[in-house]
Amino acid sequence: MASTSVIARAPALTGQTVVVIGGSGGIGLETARLARAEGADVVLTGRDPGRLEQAASALGALDSAAFDATDPAALERFFHGLATPVDQVMITAGRPYYGLLADMDVEQARRSFDEHMWLPINVARLAIGRVRPGGTLIFMGGTGARRARPGLTIAAMGTAALPAMTANLALELAPIRVNLIAAGFVDTPLSAQLLGEDLDQRREQLRGTLPIRRVVGPADVAALAVHLMTNTALTGATYDIDGGQQLLPG
Repeated sequence: MASTSVIARAPALTGQTVVVIGGSGGIGLETARLARAEGADVVLTGRDPGRLEQAASALGALDSAAFDATDPAALERFFHGLATPVDQVMITAGRPYYGLLADMDVEQARRSFDEHMWLPINVARLAIGRVRPGGTLIFMGGTGARRARPGLTIAAMGTAALPAMTANLALELAPIRVNLIAAGFVDTPLSAQLLGEDLDQRREQLRGTLPIRRVVGPADVAALAVHLMTNTALTGATYDIDGGQQLLPG
């Protein structure tokens, strides 16, 4: 009988430090968990001190800091307070804003814009001299607002601008690498908040129509994020992860 052998693989992020801004839940927490499994030390940030402390304790995080990442002064204090240069920074903080102009909550819309546009810019500025050459900045965007529909004006601004921002920053920050993950529906607590009672219906609809015949979860996005951290040939690009949702009509 032929024998099979398993080739052991060394953890891909051993000796590296990964910072996850928005790391107390959802995609951020799952990415931090996978990074830890790959040997990295992780530093988590979030706005909710209780949730953040629980997440940091569960992962054995190197450090954590509770603050509002859209506050430029607080973000600068955080980066200046990092003990050593870091290798990877991922931003998952923020939520999309959907709403018709007639019903727009201007403050919420402005906050969403800050989270998806100004936060990456401010992180990129602060990364200079603090992220090691060859390390990565990973931004999060979406794919849903690529098709024009009423109520998507604010979301569409970020959807259109983030890929161009990513490409330009990849040139300006080199040899630090910069990449963007553009996700469709991901089954996270944030999605549950946004959809409310319609969540289960949306899940069933996607299971029945997506080419992958299942719903994309945080672990799927985390796997892509860690790949972007470890594959040093990747920079300046946008990587879609939506289970084929964009291939569907309508």
